[in-house]
This record gives sequence, structure tokens and C-alpha cells, in this order.
Amino acid sequence: MRIKSFLLTVTTVFTVSGVFAQANILNAKSPDEIGVKTDEQIAADNDKPLEYGYVDDRDILFSKMTWERIVLDERVNFPMYYPVDTNNIGKNRRSLYDVLMKNIKNGKIKNIYDDSYFNTKRTLKDIEAALSKVDTTELGIEQINAGEELSAQYIDRRDISAADIKEYRVKGLWYFDKRQAELKYRLLGIAPVAPDVNFIDSDTQDLVELFWVFFPDAREVLHEAKAFNNENSSVPLSFDHILNSRRFNGIIYREENVQGNRKINEYVSDNALMQLLESERIKEKIRDFELDMWTY
Repeated sequence: MRIKSFLLTVTTVFTVSGVFAQANILNAKSPDEIGVKTDEQIAADNDKPLEYGYVDDRDILFSKMTWERIVLDERVNFPMYYPVDTNNIGKNRRSLYDVLMKNIKNGKIKNIYDDSYFNTKRTLKDIEAALSKVDTTELGIEQINAGEELSAQYIDRRDISAADIKEYRVKGLWYFDKRQAELKYRLLGIAPVAPDVNFIDSDTQDLVELFWVFFPDAREVLHEAKAFNNENSSVPLSFDHILNSRRFNGIIYREENVQGNRKINEYVSDNALMQLLESERIKEKIRDFELDMWTY
């Protein structure tokens, strides 16, 4: 019995490693063959995001909507930030922002929104003003005033890049499933946040939400994109896995409430410590509900 369990464990480990390791790296005869899977390997992997189970509204005993900030300065959140320089790294590793932007441009992420309530759709053209800034230098202005055609060298273009992203904001629902008697979390939306592109190189930087993505709509592409696993590079983690399993540190900055879902800094102002403590109080209030369900 023990031998069977041991063999099953070893087989499972090698199977999982084969699925997640960089494909064909040990058998490639040229760099072009690295990362290329055969049709048989693709069919055997059956690598798709884990489907959400159906949850009937009548099974939700308790729920609380929260909005959180994922600050990218924190070490635990680094897998979403890096790599920011893609010139000297393989094409299979990209930051979360680069993955989102690539798939918005190629149409795999079909819908982006103006805010976290997903009421107003936006297109890539609509958000271009928030992603890039085009300015004319003083020499260019002099050239225009002289009646000459503006030269390209006097045009400054500044684009938001992965290195400029300071945090992500996520919206999700905590709910207690009475059928399974368990408190669960379902991520609903995510937004990259960066300084206002018009003042990005100045001393004062106001952070703005670039766009919101409805998370279930982006799960396929986020599952295909892999983040670096610092513990074992042969088993990279997908962004879908990182976000769904909450392998990040989030700070609640808003909860649904009777005051129109007001933010914490609207009623706890000019005190960062008290705002952080209020965020922790909201977390504990949600956790305590599950604990109270088991108190007799």
C-alpha cells in the first residue's frame, strides 16, 4: 500500500513538473525549439483555468463587497510587477500590465471599463490619453512659430510602461456559502494604477486608474501568462492562479456601505496609520463572521 502511494506521488510530481516547466528545453536542438510543445503535449496538458462552481443566490448566507489596493512596492507582490525591462529576457516572461495591454490590443480581452461598477465600456482609443502623452519641445515651438514644418526630433512622446505601474486595485466579493459552510472570495475586477501621464515626471504624482477589466472575462489569457515562482522556477504560477488564490497582500480601501460605498480616506482623513487600522478592522469583521458561525 505504501509503495503504491509512493509511486503515485512520484508520478504526479513528474507529471506536474512536465506540464509547467519550460517546454522542450532539455531536448531542443536549437533555440527556436525551446518552449514549443507538440500537438500531443498540448492535448495531454489540457491546461485551462479551473472553472468556477455555480453558486445559487439562495446559498449565500452573507456577503461583503470590498475594494483593495495591491501595492507593488511590497515583496510579496513583486510577481505582478516584474519584469519591467523586457529587452534582455525571454518572451515567455512579462509583467501583469504587459499581459493585460497585449491582450487588449489583440482583442482577446474584449471589454474594458471606466470604473469598478462596469457600467461604461471603453475602447483602446478612449483610454489612449491616459496611457501616453505627446508634447512639443521649445525648439519645436520655435520651429512652428517660424512657419517651418515641425521635425520629429522635437516631438516628445511619453508612454505608460510596466515600470510606471504603482499598484493594482481589485474588487471582489467575500461570501459565506451555506452549502459548504465556508467563507469564500470571488475576484470580480482588476485595474492597473499609475501616475497621471501628464505629470508623471514631476514631483507631485496623482495616481489614476487606467482602466478596469472584468476578471472572469480575462481568466483565459491570465492563465496562459506565467509569473516567476521564486521558490521553484520550473513550476511558474499563472496570474490567474496568483489572483484567485490571493497570493498577494491587499489593503482594503473601500467596502460597500450605506454611505454610497465611501472610501476609508473619506471618513478617516490625513492619518495613514488609522486608515490602515480601519482596513484591518474590516478584514477582521469579515473573518469573524465565519468564526461566529461555528460558535455555539
